[in-house]
Amino acid sequence: MNPRRVAGAVLGAGVLLSLVAGVAVTALGVRVDGTSMAPTLHQGDRILVAPGSAGEARRFDVVLLRATGRDALLVKRVIGLPGDRVAVVSTPEEPFQVLLQEGGRGPVYRVVAPQWTAQARRTGACCAPDGTRSARPGMRTVPEGAFFYLGDNPDLSDDSRTYGWGDIGRVEGRVGLRAFPVTSAGDIGNRPVLEAYPGPGP
Repeated sequence: MNPRRVAGAVLGAGVLLSLVAGVAVTALGVRVDGTSMAPTLHQGDRILVAPGSAGEARRFDVVLLRATGRDALLVKRVIGLPGDRVAVVSTPEEPFQVLLQEGGRGPVYRVVAPQWTAQARRTGACCAPDGTRSARPGMRTVPEGAFFYLGDNPDLSDDSRTYGWGDIGRVEGRVGLRAFPVTSAGDIGNRPVLEAYPGPGP
């Protein structure tokens, strides 16, 4: 077989596959609107949902969900699961400390995410009995079938502090990949970690 024809066929197949992939990303990918998940996700990014992950909430995953009373899709990070106790404690020195007690028992941890530390400037407390902001910090238990969620850009995010507990049944799926832009394709990243919390619980 003529080497030039083989090379041409391979090149043509590559171009076709690229076009198909581009169409698939455009058709199946969800476009990020807003800056509530920056720097993890940016305005205009396209993300793909992991197949079969609807109705699931796993700690620290980024998910697509519909908030209670809203039809618009939100992209947020899962923090607290059913039975967990959560709170947000703010001080002038540390305006955004997220506290978590797994399963409502044992030690209280601080949820640490570099993106929060770099961006959080506004003080505020949480949580009220419905999971929203409160005048004073208070540890609240996440109800059965619900979860507590936050944006990675806390000062510019409407999340559980605004809408209350998320409904696991309204999770459209876990964000698996950033599909566009291509230069930043891959794992979402910026996953928080748990650290010992030395301070008194709220």
